[in-house]
Amino acid sequence: MNISLKNISFSYSDSLDDAILKNLNLEIRSGECVVLAGESGCGKTTISKLINGLIPHYHSGTMDGDVQLGDKNTADMTLAEISRCVGSVFQNPRSQFFNIDTDCELAFGCENLGMDPEEIKQRVENVVQEFHLEHLLGRSIFNLSGGEKQKIACASVSATGPEIFVLDEPSANLDLKTIADLKEIVSRWKKAGKTVVIVEHRLYYLRDVADRICYVKDGQIAYEWTPAKLEAKGAEYAASLGLRCMNLEQLGDGDMMCHSRRLSSLDGDDRESPTKSVTFSNITFSYHRKHPILDIDRLELPCGQIMALIGHNGAGKSTLAQVLCGLQGSWRQKRAARKRGAYLIMQDVNHQLFTESVLEEILLGMDPPNENAALEILEGLNLKQFVEEHPMSLSGGQKQRVAIGSGVSNGRDVVVFDEPTSGLDYRQMLAVSSTLKKLAEQGKTLLVITHDPEFILNSCQSVIRMEHGKIEEQYPLSGNEKRLIKTMTEL
Repeated sequence: MNISLKNISFSYSDSLDDAILKNLNLEIRSGECVVLAGESGCGKTTISKLINGLIPHYHSGTMDGDVQLGDKNTADMTLAEISRCVGSVFQNPRSQFFNIDTDCELAFGCENLGMDPEEIKQRVENVVQEFHLEHLLGRSIFNLSGGEKQKIACASVSATGPEIFVLDEPSANLDLKTIADLKEIVSRWKKAGKTVVIVEHRLYYLRDVADRICYVKDGQIAYEWTPAKLEAKGAEYAASLGLRCMNLEQLGDGDMMCHSRRLSSLDGDDRESPTKSVTFSNITFSYHRKHPILDIDRLELPCGQIMALIGHNGAGKSTLAQVLCGLQGSWRQKRAARKRGAYLIMQDVNHQLFTESVLEEILLGMDPPNENAALEILEGLNLKQFVEEHPMSLSGGQKQRVAIGSGVSNGRDVVVFDEPTSGLDYRQMLAVSSTLKKLAEQGKTLLVITHDPEFILNSCQSVIRMEHGKIEEQYPLSGNEKRLIKTMTEL
């Protein structure tokens, strides 16, 4: 099914004076896979909402122009009619769940479209096999990791069989093996003649799948490339536009970004690595007295370092983060002590944004509040222009950076980041990296749960690999760059 956006201008306010899209034109042919790329907040997600009908049927604002699916204008269609031909996976998969268990969620879309029960059963069986979801059947939605939730969201939409798929940052919380599974699914959709539109910062996994990459800037499609042409322009060109790398194999070569990784090389400082560390012993945890989720004898985190915690989706990384920060497990006194000493920036930052403005959010954790220091933090995260904005009005990547800013401002000695670069473009990833390096220079202990090899190679000094609730290995990153890429590719 063709998609046509003609002379589109859109603002979330009642005036086009501050329009996020300005006379934008985009034609997507039936069966084409198009990636919408660009820096955080440039309007990529807004374009996706125009295609799936959330604009103008759900989100209010001011709009000029026409959006057509095939020969129909979305303004003349109901959301129910649009949903029959467009399937959407949102940036935050929790926002599209309607059930409390995975089996019902996989079937829900088909049931909502009134399909025959036998057909629904067959469709669910097919997506379970295609997405390799056997281990997720019969699970509570609330007990899934972020990556597992993303897989369920993609599969539930795929089961309905729409002609158009719109995916908003589908790889944000996925490990590299699951991203490879996602690539395979997108390839299958394309081979079946489906039209696929993907809002994405991670481009490498789509280099053999996408037909076009459309770069959004200043409310318009500024550039268009085939993946091969963008890759041929080189990593420096992509980085200058705030784009991630097109070829993951280049990351282990050492020349691309590893030179800025080690703290000892910052500003010509040849300091020795710090010897102090924070040690956790006998970490065990289980939900509802079932089999242990965590079983770790000892975990030593050196002060003044940024450590990457990697592992499969569902390996127990986020649970470990919650236990370390006193949000889960242990007896009351130790748990309270951990809360005072550690701070967690969650995978879903919507859970920890509380105030009416971005500045207030940063000031909330400061004791005593210091507006100048808060503004300095926001400037370092490229957020100073949003000081008066409500945090929940920002894009996903911008909200992510606000939450990181709140973690910086609270002054805790141990800060745990759960997927801090999900939804961030290359430039904003570097801003987060710079902020974390400054914290490490202050002697903070930083543990980063991540599936982002670009961030690890740019920022971290050591790697901890976790599987099945246990620490499998821990090693320094220097000299082990290719080992990291190989490990993450196999995860």
